[in-house]
Amino acid sequence: MSINDPRRPEPRRDLPPLNERIRDREVRLIDEEGNQLGIVPTREALANAREKGLDLLLVQPDANPPVAKILDYGRHKFEMEKKARESKRKQHVQDVKEIKMRYKIEDHDFQVKLKHAQKFLNDGDKIKVLIILRGREMQHADMAIDLMNRFAGDLKDLGMMDREPKLEGKSVIMILNPLPQQQRGAAAAPKPSAT
Repeated sequence: MSINDPRRPEPRRDLPPLNERIRDREVRLIDEEGNQLGIVPTREALANAREKGLDLLLVQPDANPPVAKILDYGRHKFEMEKKARESKRKQHVQDVKEIKMRYKIEDHDFQVKLKHAQKFLNDGDKIKVLIILRGREMQHADMAIDLMNRFAGDLKDLGMMDREPKLEGKSVIMILNPLPQQQRGAAAAPKPSAT
């Protein structure tokens, strides 16, 4: 690959405005403790940073004049990457899990579906509960809605209804959202009895 090859990434494009790469004549300078030193010529700010063995970084290049801070760039970069890793680890992608039932479900099968739903809600996922009605079962849509309400009632400590049970075409659909952790603890805690 030659130097002028368009496929070759330009090496300086993603570098931060640091030290000699600062092109502005003067900057609003902030020292390493966070004190504002006022508007200073860039050369003087750079000399001040070098004197302390630190770097000069533009933190607000769009300001007029741009704001530059004296800091240890290696440490700054490490802390920013660490914060990014922490926030990425704390994120949870909410999936929508689907549970299918028949309105004539046996009690044991209902309990199995309930346990699956509890696990999904504890993992922080939404649940789409679906009852498909076939043929003459369409006449008993109210029984399917009653079953959905019973299902939601049994899960009220872990989740809340996002969408009420509703007949759509040949199926009854309900969506449950997990409760936030604080509300789960409050809902599960026994209420003191008045004596």
